[in-house]
Amino acid sequence: MKSHSFNLNIFGKVEEYFLVGSMVVSVCVVFLQVVMRYVFQNSLTWSEELARYIFLWQCWIGASYAVKKGSHIRVEILPNKFAGKKKVIFEVVIILIWFSFTIFLAYTGTWITTHVFNSGQLSPAMRIPMGYAYASVPVGCFLMIIHLIEDLADLFHKYKQGEAF
Repeated sequence: MKSHSFNLNIFGKVEEYFLVGSMVVSVCVVFLQVVMRYVFQNSLTWSEELARYIFLWQCWIGASYAVKKGSHIRVEILPNKFAGKKKVIFEVVIILIWFSFTIFLAYTGTWITTHVFNSGQLSPAMRIPMGYAYASVPVGCFLMIIHLIEDLADLFHKYKQGEAF
């Protein structure tokens, strides 16, 4: 648990509920499709598409949630060679690089999402705007940015309290 959360736990809770709820919906939709296809010999036209779009949202919101929990994979050989102030500086640099990449993804994702919404492109089966599927990228990145800022604040707080590495 982070020592300095700035009351941003609401984002983590919303992400948790979204991930659990969307997984339940996705499993139900896919199960319904299997039952319809094999029991009634009639398939639903929209189920695979809905499951695919839910999966996109789960990936990006899940990536954000993993930032909050510190669950992303990372190589720790180099950071573990440092201690004290050097390690804090190294960790800050790592977070800033990650932050920069996430801002780039958010900016590019927003640009593409806006372009897709403006084009009026609709999904083939459900006939909803494709921009909703693409919007998962900037939303997930925005949440990642919030959690990365929280990580930076937590790192500085630990350093000030003398808890740092």
